[in-house]
Amino acid sequence: MAVKKVAVFVSGGGTNLQVLLDAQAAGTLQHGEIALVIASKPGVFALERAAKAGVPSFAISRKDMTLAEFETQCIALLDEHAIDFIVLAGFLTILSEDFVRHYPNKIINVHPALIPAFCGHTFYGLRVHEAALARGVKLTGATVHFVNEVCDGGPIIAQKAVEVLPGDTPETLQRRVMEQAEWVLLPQALELVCAK
Repeated sequence: MAVKKVAVFVSGGGTNLQVLLDAQAAGTLQHGEIALVIASKPGVFALERAAKAGVPSFAISRKDMTLAEFETQCIALLDEHAIDFIVLAGFLTILSEDFVRHYPNKIINVHPALIPAFCGHTFYGLRVHEAALARGVKLTGATVHFVNEVCDGGPIIAQKAVEVLPGDTPETLQRRVMEQAEWVLLPQALELVCAK
């Protein structure tokens, strides 16, 4: 059985990274191996999660360089570690069209809404859940999709709906979407693409 080497791109605490590491440890991620973690800023907790799991990790400070310089450093690390797939897990940099074309159908992203709702350049973090509550939707959820040149526009791999409850705040809704949808879908979707 060929196991695909996976890089996880992160920008913060790394809860989605932890879910993937846990899936790997539990044996539910059988066709993928978390082989590299790249953080867009130093000092984020995701780097500690990677270190604890024994996964090589690197911080490349996005704010200290151009996007092209950042991507050049990422590509060098991806090549050095012979990476097959990239997971964007709470990664807050929008990658260039050139970078995405370099890895066709090799990058997946988890988004905290049911695409095509509440997606695109301005929708990330709590903003997604604030918009869902402002619109008054009864269902929201998460989507795992392939990344292409259009922000949140690539083919959908999996979606899971989550009920919006009376009295929800953006924070309570964000937590429920993570627990009930993102953390369920992401390992399943990664296993699916790695098994092909």
